[in-house]
Amino acid sequence: MSEVRISAEPRTEFGKGGARRTRRAGKVPAVLYGHGEKPKHIALPARDLAAAIRHGGMTQVFDIALPDGTATLALPKAIQRDPVKDTFEHVDLLIVRRGERVTVDVPVVLVGEAARDTLVMQEHETLSVIADATRLPDHVDASIEGLGAGSHVTAGQVKLPEGVELAAEPDVVVVVVAASPTAEQMAAEGGAAPSEEAAEVAAGEGQAA
Repeated sequence: MSEVRISAEPRTEFGKGGARRTRRAGKVPAVLYGHGEKPKHIALPARDLAAAIRHGGMTQVFDIALPDGTATLALPKAIQRDPVKDTFEHVDLLIVRRGERVTVDVPVVLVGEAARDTLVMQEHETLSVIADATRLPDHVDASIEGLGAGSHVTAGQVKLPEGVELAAEPDVVVVVVAASPTAEQMAAEGGAAPSEEAAEVAAGEGQAA
């Protein structure tokens, strides 16, 4: 994945009030740390940051131009979002070095189609892998092509890109394929027990009688 160049501004105001003013100015409060360096409190352009995260997710590498004229590579470590506005409230960034291998969680994408009359259940949405910090995959593929009921896919069976190693336990189950319930089973389950409302109505009718 390509690096995204982004310019940082120094952040001198802290606390909720300072953070609100930073966000009103179109910036996202952030902290940059790692490799034994003193944490740097910075502000990043909200629009550029959001666009990069939407494209690359948590494996997006940023080439951050710092206020002192230097630059550093960093990965998003934690993101706080506003659940209503769907905007970034704060971002933690971890400093990385070119050639350094890091452990990250990447999304698992299911590819192919399981056999007919099956139900596919994804047990894990992400998989922990180890890779070069500047060559992180944005996802890994788990094939379910032709899998029948009773099958499953483990982490060790997921094909990883070249240079990427599995960090998760290989026997962790990522996907389970089960038999789809028949119409008779669904009908039986639906009629197995009367609803609470129906039970109350029935009880009332019995008392009235």
